[in-house]
Amino acid sequence: MSRWLKRRSVKAGLSPGSFVHIGERLTEKIKITVLDYDEEHVEEKEIVTVSECGQFKNSSAVTWIHINGIHDVPALQEVGTVFGLHPLTLEDILNSDQRPKMEDFCDYIYIVLKAFYSNDGQADEIHSEQISIVLGRTFVVSFQERETDIFRLVRERIRTGKGRLRKSGADYLSYALIDSVVDNYFTILEQVGERIEILEESLVKNPSAEALQAIQTLKREMIFLRKTVWPLREAISSLQRTGCQLFHESTDVYLKDIYDHTIQVIDTIETFRDMLSGILDIYLSSISNRMNEIMKVLTIIATVFMPLTFLAGVYGMNFKYMPELEWHWGYFFIWGIMLVIAIAMLIYFRRRKWL
Repeated sequence: MSRWLKRRSVKAGLSPGSFVHIGERLTEKIKITVLDYDEEHVEEKEIVTVSECGQFKNSSAVTWIHINGIHDVPALQEVGTVFGLHPLTLEDILNSDQRPKMEDFCDYIYIVLKAFYSNDGQADEIHSEQISIVLGRTFVVSFQERETDIFRLVRERIRTGKGRLRKSGADYLSYALIDSVVDNYFTILEQVGERIEILEESLVKNPSAEALQAIQTLKREMIFLRKTVWPLREAISSLQRTGCQLFHESTDVYLKDIYDHTIQVIDTIETFRDMLSGILDIYLSSISNRMNEIMKVLTIIATVFMPLTFLAGVYGMNFKYMPELEWHWGYFFIWGIMLVIAIAMLIYFRRRKWL
């Protein structure tokens, strides 16, 4: 859980709108890419300085400016100056521990959401990062902590002209970016579901301390996923209800689709949480059953040896006038009695199905 918590205390006592980066530095330097397109053409390039973004602000085409890396405070301040962003918006972009939300500033809409990634393709660890999206009339500026391919399919659709992206405005582009993040939730949840199934099968066969640790890790991940997705549902609902003209009526139906997907993700997370609670019960039951089996074996052994110990104790007494001490076959007689008693008790336990 600690890898998802940021140090907000570094901003304690500072005034609102203070530009302080909170989070890990996930890239060496920021990278800015520009996609300028309409139905007829598309231009894609990488720019070096933030000031070059100004030429696309009032473009007649749709411009998507994507910035990888949010640790460069002066560069983000310059972005805010070019696109007229409020200081509180820049403060939220720099703080990578934001709650998913939507804020309407009339001239633009600011959206925050979380993206999740498995650790280098491994399904046993999940990492998160903050995605910030600024929607203007003809532009979309997206901010990402690390350079990943989460928006690869969106770029391909713009390049090839497939779908509605090239024919629609900036509002549809922002929808497509949000949809890519939400769709990635399903991929992560599929991996989590596989982990839960494997864990459930292993618990029945061999409940171990490692399995308990895996349960606790999954429960923490589910808590964080739930904490992230629930506010996103509110943000999407706010986008649907906003009276801002930046989102056209034709895009509302697609926002409803994202809202439905978000509800599905929430339902899946709740199901997984219930399953993990059940798995924890299975673990405790398995440990209890295992202990009961051990105690049953030990009890049977002790019960079988109790009469044998009694006989051994009686004939281990050193009284001079014990009649049996003088018997020629006494030793073998006692062994025979002991064996008969032990076998009889085992047969009795077997018939009662205690063995």
